[in-house]
Amino acid sequence: MQYNTNAPAPARRAFAFVAAAAYVAVLAVSAAAQSASPSASASAGAPQPAPTARGSATVTLTATAAAPKVGDPAPDFKLPYATQEKIFFRPDERMTLSSLRGKNVILAFYPADWSGGCTTEVCTFRDTFADLAKLNATILGISGDYVFSHHEWAKHHKLQFPLLSDHDHAVAKAYASYNEQYGLNNRTVFLIDKDGVVRYVNLAFKAGDKKDYDTLRAELEKLAK
Repeated sequence: MQYNTNAPAPARRAFAFVAAAAYVAVLAVSAAAQSASPSASASAGAPQPAPTARGSATVTLTATAAAPKVGDPAPDFKLPYATQEKIFFRPDERMTLSSLRGKNVILAFYPADWSGGCTTEVCTFRDTFADLAKLNATILGISGDYVFSHHEWAKHHKLQFPLLSDHDHAVAKAYASYNEQYGLNNRTVFLIDKDGVVRYVNLAFKAGDKKDYDTLRAELEKLAK
């Protein structure tokens, strides 16, 4: 099955759903095989390097990485991404965090495209995007979904910001935002300043809680002073 950008919208959305379902199925099979393997249980206590597919991350990451703290340099990365207009998949098209120096970056890890809570979150960011942009901020959404799903979801909700595909969750692990039990990202938010330094962290961001968005904005306003 091949993704066709010229196919009718329902067909493209169907492809995105199938791709997402296949991804979840692969995760389930992988988790079952890992738990059934004697060697897996024997080495469970030892930290293992996270797999890095096709050079998606710029550094070697471990599954036990602690979340970057306020004042720490934000770990850099290089990931494929999609906007509502286009998919950026080739190595020379991928986005790095360091390429956004000079802007404040809201790094929003979320579980999955098309889900209810994640839709609430990205649409809230969409509706406040113009105000956040006035504070020299851009938003990067990150999940393990394929770029094809990101592209259709961004178009469906008219998102003005890119969605990055961290398919092996290497970046999520570097930011302590990966849920090993479910094979999905946790909902977390990091605010990174124009020099690439972490200025705010919320490891339990709530998609439907206005207070969390207000707190994030207040921290962003401090950087604009």
